[in-house]
Amino acid sequence: MHKGAYYIINAITVYRLLASVLLLYLIVTARNDLYKWFLAFSFLTDLIDGWLARKYKVVSVFGAKLDSMADDLTFLMAAIGIFVFQPAFILHEIFPIAVLLILYVLQVALALARYGRLSSFHTYLAKFATLLQGTFFILLFFLPTWPVWLFHIAVAITVLDLMEEIILVVILPEWQPDVKGLYWVLHSK
Repeated sequence: MHKGAYYIINAITVYRLLASVLLLYLIVTARNDLYKWFLAFSFLTDLIDGWLARKYKVVSVFGAKLDSMADDLTFLMAAIGIFVFQPAFILHEIFPIAVLLILYVLQVALALARYGRLSSFHTYLAKFATLLQGTFFILLFFLPTWPVWLFHIAVAITVLDLMEEIILVVILPEWQPDVKGLYWVLHSK
């Protein structure tokens, strides 16, 4: 493992953790003008630290946990931002949002019950879902009209991702970070 890359990648991830506090402050103070830029930058740094981790083959339990926390906090701040700055969108799309929330809570509950911690699988499907979700969140705050078509695509891929992660929690007896996906787990046995 490349030590310099390890510290840079984790520093970028720590930025996202700290940025979530700033994002919450911008939400509370109703600064949508700054919030949307910092949210977009947080999603961009998520792509950068993931790309760097793959490029330099930097994998660690600490890094996986840190990245998962930063991901969850960034998405939480995006969700809170939608409730505050785009509440009509929530009402318009309440059913798919409820489905996602139920599947997410189920996946988290199963991981906590099975492993005593959140899963950090970072599957290919999860990475693709995250890319779609981040793109949607950014466009929602920057475009004059809601990108509903992108939201529905992101929901469909995220449902598949959450179902895959639920299955992985059920079939993997021990916690492990950076699982490529269900296909690879089934074909490695």
